[in-house]
Order: sequence, then structure tokens, then C-alpha cells
Amino acid sequence: MLDLDDFLPYRLNVLAKRVSRELARRYEAQFGISIPEWRVMAILGREQPLSSNDIVERSAMDKAKVSRAVTSLVEAGLLSRDTHPSDQRLLRLSFTPKGRALYERIAPLALEWQQRWLNCLDEGELAQFKVLSAKLEGQLEQLARDVL
Repeated sequence: MLDLDDFLPYRLNVLAKRVSRELARRYEAQFGISIPEWRVMAILGREQPLSSNDIVERSAMDKAKVSRAVTSLVEAGLLSRDTHPSDQRLLRLSFTPKGRALYERIAPLALEWQQRWLNCLDEGELAQFKVLSAKLEGQLEQLARDVL
């Protein structure tokens, strides 16, 4: 019989949802943005300009969720959409000055929250968690290739 308390995919999903819910509560209350909007901004904070498809690939969010988040961020004046210089069909997303300023306010708070959340782990446990997470992600990629 499947015991959900011992089924790792279930436990990881519950943990991820709880983390997202806690962060959403903070981001929505303080900054008026949702978790998908923050994920788009976090990805653009690392690399821009990007297309919506690039963000879908990097975030593992579905296309509709990314599209709604991008539309909301553009309407809020946080992102700009520009056409790609060599392909007019492609749109590239970048921060506006207002978007960059908001990102620079949120990013340190996100890192601070992460530090507070992870302070229950010692250095060795955190390092081991990162290694194990990377191994599990690599195995997922292998499993996906095996199906094809």
C-alpha cells in the first residue's frame, strides 16, 4: 500500500507548495505580486532580455501561467516587451526601471527569508541537500529521456 508520508514525490510537492504559499503571502502583502510574477522577475533578474518561451523553459511553469504573469507585469509597468531585432515575431522581455527597482528590493528579502528557513540545517546538511537535489534532478532528466 502506498503511504503518502513515505512517498517522496508527495512530500516534495507538499513542501514546495508550503514554501510557495509562505512566500506568496509575503510578496503579495508587501509588493502586490504573485509567486508566478516573482518567478518571472527572478529569472529576468539573472538574465535578460528573454522571451516568454525562455522563461517557461527556465521556470518549469506552464505557458499559460507565464503568459498571465508577464501580462500582469507589463500592465503594472514592471516589464517591457520589445521585438527581437532579427525576428519581428519574437518578443523579448526586460525590466523597466520600475521593475528593476522592485526586483532589487525583493531579492535581498527573498535571500534573507531563505536563510532564516534553512538555518535549521548545518553547513554539511545544506551541502548534502544541494548535492542530493542535483542528483535527483539529473535522474529525472534521465528518466524523461528513457521514455522517449
